[in-house]
Amino acid sequence: MSDRIELEFSSKYDNDHAQQYLHKHQNGLWRQLSHRRDEQLARKALRLAGDPGLVLDLPCGAGRFWPLLAEKPNRLIIGADNSADMLRTACRAQPAEVVQRVQPLQTSAFDIDLPDSAVDSIFCMRLMHHIGQAEHRIALLQEFQRVTRDSVIVSLWVDGNFKAWKRKRLERTRKHSGEQVDGEDSYQNRFVLPAATVEAEFEQAGFRIQQRMDFLPLYAMWRVYLLRKK
Repeated sequence: MSDRIELEFSSKYDNDHAQQYLHKHQNGLWRQLSHRRDEQLARKALRLAGDPGLVLDLPCGAGRFWPLLAEKPNRLIIGADNSADMLRTACRAQPAEVVQRVQPLQTSAFDIDLPDSAVDSIFCMRLMHHIGQAEHRIALLQEFQRVTRDSVIVSLWVDGNFKAWKRKRLERTRKHSGEQVDGEDSYQNRFVLPAATVEAEFEQAGFRIQQRMDFLPLYAMWRVYLLRKK
């Protein structure tokens, strides 16, 4: 891509934030249960994708899903993130036997430092709900379409559920009072997308939807999509 896209929030992931992110999903019973449900959906998506042998985990964050991805003995994993601090944290924090299965790669999700059709599948958890502009989502999806040979597993927030309705009401209330829903001073960094909108964007970028998997149907905003390259 000629014009590099940089999301405003991504610059915050220094070493301190990487450490916070590492421990985020381990704190408290609800977060632990949430992580287990994330893993359950991820395993199902990988199985439905045919248990791909070469997977690009992007963004990999602190390597939260590396042990899961390494459950398939002969799977090769590229753990990629825009943040060098995140990659260092992941390589230090995850089990040594898992880390030795992972090839770290510092790269932008919008301009992936890999050739065309380089991997069997792209595993993208918890990025797209940070992308509010449609042209940025299309750019991301088109880059995924270039790099994957077969499939993409992606999670994001969608409407049509109780939590999305509750968040929309909160956004209206705080907009009137001048507060930010996500606690940021000057910008919104999480977005609930209409399912119809994002599904049309998948199609526009050259994918078809094989499976939709909701975290908690009709309640939670999280949805995992298994996309196949056309």
